[in-house]
Amino acid sequence: MKRNLFIIGTLITGILFVFFLSASVAAEADGKTNIETTKEKKGIVPQPADQKGKAPLEGLEASEQKSSPPVSPPIYQPPLRGAPGGRVGGGTRGIGEELIALFALAPNHVALTVQEQPTLYWYLSKPAKYPIELTIIIEKDTHPLLETRIPLPSQPGIYPLRLSDFDIRLATGTQYRWFLVLVPDPNRRSRDIVAGAIIERVKTPETLSSRLLKASREEIPHVYAGAGMWYDALMAISNLIADTPDNPAFRKHRAALLEQVGLSAVAQYDLKQEVTGK
Repeated sequence: MKRNLFIIGTLITGILFVFFLSASVAAEADGKTNIETTKEKKGIVPQPADQKGKAPLEGLEASEQKSSPPVSPPIYQPPLRGAPGGRVGGGTRGIGEELIALFALAPNHVALTVQEQPTLYWYLSKPAKYPIELTIIIEKDTHPLLETRIPLPSQPGIYPLRLSDFDIRLATGTQYRWFLVLVPDPNRRSRDIVAGAIIERVKTPETLSSRLLKASREEIPHVYAGAGMWYDALMAISNLIADTPDNPAFRKHRAALLEQVGLSAVAQYDLKQEVTGK
C-alpha cells in the first residue's frame, strides 16, 4: 500500500513539473513577441548584420537633388561710385551699302570684376569682312598694354575676349579701357567703327564670397549681378549658354541683363536666337 502511494505521488509531482515548465516556456515566448511588437510600434526595425552600428542615411535624396534655374532674370545693381561715361562708341554704321553694328557689352559707367583675368564680350551684327583690332590701355596712360588683331568671326553674334589668351592680368584698384575697332579702310581711319568700355578689378567682398559658396551654378549670375559685378555676371550667364545651348531660359536672362544697361539691339539678337533655337 505504501509503495503504491509513493508511485502515485511521484507521478503527480512529474505531471506538475511538466505543467509548470510548459507554462514558463510559453510565457517567455509571449514576452519576446510583445517586445518585438513594441519595437515595431516605436519604429525600431531590425537591421541586417552588415548595417549594424551604421547611422541612418538621412537627407540623402535631398542632397542629390539638382537645383532648378531661377525663374526671374539677374538684376544688375550698378556700383555706387563714379560717373556715367564708361562705354565708348558702339552702334550701327554704314559701310558702303552695308549697315554693321558693333558693341562692347558693358554698361555706360565703369563696370567691375573680381577676376584677375576676366572675359570681355562684344557683339557684331554681320560676318566680318574687315580687320578688327583690340586695344587695352590703363586709364590715363599713353602706352597700350595690348594692341592686336583678333580673328574675324564668320557669323554675327556675341563673342568672348578672354584676357588669359593675351596674358593680360588686371591689378586691383586700376581702371582699364578696352577698345574694338573695325577698320573698313586702313587709309581712311576716320571711317573706323569703334566700340569700347572701362573695366576695374576690385577685391572680392566677404559677403559676395559667402553668397557664392551657397549658390548653385545657375544662381551665380544673379549673385554677381546683385553685387554689381557686371563682367562676372555676364561671363557666368554666357558660360551657362555655351554649356546648355538648348536651354532657352539662359538666353532670356542674358537678354534681360543687356536690356538693363541699354544694349537693346544686342538683347533683341539674343531673344531671336532663343526663338529659333540656334
